[in-house]
Amino acid sequence: MRWENLADDDASAGAARTAALFAADTVTTRTFDTPEFRGITFHEIRARSIVNRVPGASRMPFEWTVNPYRGCSHACVYCFARKTHSYLDLDTGLGFDSQIVVKVNAPELLRSHLASRRWQGAHIAMGTNVDCYQRAEGRYRLMPGIIAALRDHANPFSILTKGTLILRDLELLVQAAAVTEVGISVSVGFLDRELWRTVEPGTPSPERRLDVVRTLTEHGIGCGVLMAPVIPFLGDHPDQLRATVRAIAASGATSVTPLTLHLRPGAREWFMAWLGEHHPHLVRRYERLYAEGAYAPKWYQRRITGQVHELAREFGIGPAQRGAARRIPAAPQPAEPEPTQLTLL
Repeated sequence: MRWENLADDDASAGAARTAALFAADTVTTRTFDTPEFRGITFHEIRARSIVNRVPGASRMPFEWTVNPYRGCSHACVYCFARKTHSYLDLDTGLGFDSQIVVKVNAPELLRSHLASRRWQGAHIAMGTNVDCYQRAEGRYRLMPGIIAALRDHANPFSILTKGTLILRDLELLVQAAAVTEVGISVSVGFLDRELWRTVEPGTPSPERRLDVVRTLTEHGIGCGVLMAPVIPFLGDHPDQLRATVRAIAASGATSVTPLTLHLRPGAREWFMAWLGEHHPHLVRRYERLYAEGAYAPKWYQRRITGQVHELAREFGIGPAQRGAARRIPAAPQPAEPEPTQLTLL
């Protein structure tokens, strides 16, 4: 049974399935007829746990995560987390973008977990599945309580986001960084505005995200950039890579980590549909490039990584060069038009 058929008083098998999947006591479905939330449905749950162990086979650089939301209104067509919505009998396309699960008791659950004698204070990563600073956070305000709990227990943590809303919690982040290790990364894969508007339609612009990096750095919080995804044939031209790394360097980022587009089941179907609509001439090239699975070939990944790392060295980005002066050449300026040309502004 699909969630859009669940009402607040629905005690059907669909509600039972939801409770079983989330170990939730209750599910309340809400919609808000305001411009920022129009078309989005929120499913509020009271979860029984909030700290999740990452499977060892995933080879992630962290073992524990906190995800206060499921589904994401950032609506990135390539998002690898889309598959998780199929477990709720929701589609991995529009359902993932507009049916958002909100764990309303996340802050209190985390505080209780951190106080447990069994908890050893391991690093907790956030924003690794869906963005914890997506649009819903503006209404539910779960992250202030989460950060405060981590601060009060001096528990190290990291946040990955595309959201500018993180600056609302700047004071809390500064307080936490004074007592524990805090790592912040902002995701910016490219600068192309036309590509951004179609492939990441619910996100702040790349320029606004780099402003977040700049502000955090100015307040003493080192911030890296996950240059992801680098999108083949649309965002991987050497000139595009150079412009992106130059802008990242100018923002004061402490590091840049490139990650090429990967297309897991759920995301692959949605992305390829988008590609067929916006760039049909690239469909066959993508089918060949991703013929072996979800990841681009190793040779392609190595090429992109090598190019970005070389640019990072040129512009002085990276932990080993934090104290070095940034060598950021001016962006190339367009040539002056010939007198006979008509320039449209």
